[in-house]
Amino acid sequence: MRTVDIELKYPVTVDGHEYKKLSMRAPKVRDQIVAQKASGKEEMELTLFANLCEITPDVLEELELADYSQLHSAYHDFLS
Repeated sequence: MRTVDIELKYPVTVDGHEYKKLSMRAPKVRDQIVAQKASGKEEMELTLFANLCEITPDVLEELELADYSQLHSAYHDFLS
């Protein structure tokens, strides 16, 4: 399985666990289906990225936008 490690520029701590990097795996069709069941566009993307990184959406909500942008780039790299 293809994966990419994303070093966070601004680590976050959620529920006592510090996240300095996230690993994202390549998306599959089933990931898209699960994410589409989320209620809105924002929730859909959070659900998708959380599943691909095997973390809770709470972690993503704490990321600075610079780090969240890195997730977008990694995701789009998988699609090309």
